[in-house]
Amino acid sequence: MLAFLQVILIDITLAGDNAVVIGMVVRRLSPEQRRIAILIGVLCAAVIRLGLALVATRLLEIIGLTFAGGLLLLWVCWRMYRELRHTETEESEDNAPPKSLATAVFHIVLADLSMSLDNVLAVAGAAAEHTWVLVSGLAVSVILMATAASFIARLLGRWPWISWVGLLIVFGVAVELIIRGGNEISAHLPF
Repeated sequence: MLAFLQVILIDITLAGDNAVVIGMVVRRLSPEQRRIAILIGVLCAAVIRLGLALVATRLLEIIGLTFAGGLLLLWVCWRMYRELRHTETEESEDNAPPKSLATAVFHIVLADLSMSLDNVLAVAGAAAEHTWVLVSGLAVSVILMATAASFIARLLGRWPWISWVGLLIVFGVAVELIIRGGNEISAHLPF
């Protein structure tokens, strides 16, 4: 039970970053498309996290995986930055078309792929050898992410400047992953 409580605390702490990304990605979709994108994105996140969880102990042995995830997330940040700049231009002209559903789902899956590794490894470490705790923890994480993403998307629709704060948060996570991954790589260099 203690392992399960640790997993829940980890989920609450780490699900926020993913929720910010999802909220930013779906903010320009219609409410119906937003629900569909979040549902598909969260289902994909669940599959990604379950797959990562099944190989979590082996993932810990791969040097450079955290660094690669950080680079991937940095690319996601660049795409979001370009979209935010483009959106501001369009909104100033009062003809901002909604982002496509397929593009939103792609960005959600890509961001979740790069950001889920920390969550899965933390949950796997806390769950130890209790498979039910691992699976339950990942399920809670996905539910928290979906709930928070809907709320964040509504906030971003009302106050678009929050998107820039979200972008800074995601950028910070990318930099953290790159630094941590770089340290792992440098620690294993032969010289």
